[in-house]
Amino acid sequence: MKKLLIAGIAMLTVAISSCDEDTNNLGNSLTNPLDKFTITTDTFDVSTRSIIVDSVLARSSCSYIGRLKDPETGSYISSDFTTQFSLLEGNVPELFVVSDDVVSRDAEGLPIADSCKIAIVINSYMGDSLTAMKLRTTELSKPLKENMLYYSNFDPKKEGYLRNDGIIKNTLWSVSDLTSSDSIRALRRKGAYYENITISLNDPYTDKSGKTYNNFGTYIMRQYFDHPEYFKNSQAFIHNVCPGFYFETTDGQGVLCEVERTQLMIYYRYQNGEVVSGKTVTIDGTEEVLQTTHYTSDRASIERLAANNECTYLKAPDGIYTEVTLPIDEIKRYHENDSIASARIVFRRMNEISELSDYILQEPENLLMLERDSLFSFFEERKLPNNITSYLATYSSARNSYTFNNISELVNHMYSNRNKTENWNKVVLVPVNVTMSAASTTSSTATKTVTGVSNELRVTSVRMVGGSENKHAPVRISIVYNKNQ
Repeated sequence: MKKLLIAGIAMLTVAISSCDEDTNNLGNSLTNPLDKFTITTDTFDVSTRSIIVDSVLARSSCSYIGRLKDPETGSYISSDFTTQFSLLEGNVPELFVVSDDVVSRDAEGLPIADSCKIAIVINSYMGDSLTAMKLRTTELSKPLKENMLYYSNFDPKKEGYLRNDGIIKNTLWSVSDLTSSDSIRALRRKGAYYENITISLNDPYTDKSGKTYNNFGTYIMRQYFDHPEYFKNSQAFIHNVCPGFYFETTDGQGVLCEVERTQLMIYYRYQNGEVVSGKTVTIDGTEEVLQTTHYTSDRASIERLAANNECTYLKAPDGIYTEVTLPIDEIKRYHENDSIASARIVFRRMNEISELSDYILQEPENLLMLERDSLFSFFEERKLPNNITSYLATYSSARNSYTFNNISELVNHMYSNRNKTENWNKVVLVPVNVTMSAASTTSSTATKTVTGVSNELRVTSVRMVGGSENKHAPVRISIVYNKNQ
């Protein structure tokens, strides 16, 4: 046994001594000489400027209503919206019971609804929740045209969509209703109750044919009984029964609300065996049907703001974006045969001019960087960031900045398409709303993916370091090259 152990040690010693003790070239011996490279770095100044955008695509899951005074411009930002109402085909048979079971009747013995209202459900707000506001609700005379793109400067009143002899209701409202019960206030504190603006539709209603009903809910009910084909889907309902409503801020300033949904609610009673029961029919205005948000602001004050070259602005929705000119020629001048491993750029936020600006106008959470020539088509075609010609960045409060960690593919793309268009080396930073998928769980991590990107329709604003008269450290792009030997 001892002899075998000594022999094994001897053989191992010979094997080790036969190896090359120099390990300096170990990696090179495994690498093709043609693949050898060294890493170099460089930084380049980037030029930025503010550009004015008069409107954005008003495609969003939410609508907006209210009026705020912009502390940066001293002018007012006002928002109105239109909505249609959506029918879920599976729920249509359950909207109303059979006509004979409806309890309330008119003088002719026909069924009627007991009441009807519209509820504008508020998801969040900016400004003072106690501010008294005035809202005008107007019935649309016809459906909005389908297969069209509606921007935030679309005004249904000027375009002739309002019915002058239909429903026109003026409503006073505020976000916080001080007359709410203690139980409602408790639910509100827990986040289990949404504030809403209520518009009563209980006045007599006359349809386009001249027939009058005791309220708008009765009109809907009778159409359901007389023309069930009008309720087979949302399109039939919109074209034959209710084209929608326009909600316009007519007085007050100091609050602007994000509307989660708008509900048409009809209450009626019916005979349920031996008892009389009540039922509320709810038809929602959601993103499944057309919603348009219309913003108005003072263009002259926006132009004055954009003319400040000591910074740039990101002001949404229809306001100011930051255009970025990337030094593509300089980046590639001495590195045409080298590959770019990384291209990183950071856009730093400046302090607001006043505390009021910081309080009222929040910075956009997400920024989209995309090619200048794709500023509108990206949203119109429902594209998603591809990390080649478009990228997302999220605001970091810790660093007070937005960071695009690696836009190397964009640099290469621009260089290969240099001078083909006037804006070949330009991108634009755009505030956006990002929709994410539900988290999918793997063996170790939970991940989400971007499922939608739309123009930010919330009122947001931020000043950025940059501009032709920038007094701070310049905006720079940092490049890491793989340099071939």
